[in-house]
Amino acid sequence: MPESADILPGTLDLLVLKAVSLGDVHGYGVLLRIQEISEGALQIQQGALYPALYRLQHDGLIESEWGRSDNNRRAKFYRLTRAGARRLGVEREKWERLSVAMSTVLAATPQEA
Repeated sequence: MPESADILPGTLDLLVLKAVSLGDVHGYGVLLRIQEISEGALQIQQGALYPALYRLQHDGLIESEWGRSDNNRRAKFYRLTRAGARRLGVEREKWERLSVAMSTVLAATPQEA
């Protein structure tokens, strides 16, 4: 398992949108999906997750419906809206540009400065 990494400010919504884009999932399932995909490197706290889900739903980026979880408990299942899919694309492109720029700067040598 990789070492745990801190989630950078402003990235939680992007991670949640991506997790929900992979298929309908209940709230706690979003947390588990992110943890599984990152092989345990990203740990989302429930105290941060649920306000993010509320905010994304309020903004029309995800929608929810009540259903039954695998253990037969009542749970709210989330899915991405069209607006959420567009936002995910935009935010992903921004992240990829930032990531390339950061990698370029961090790879610089004294000769390049």
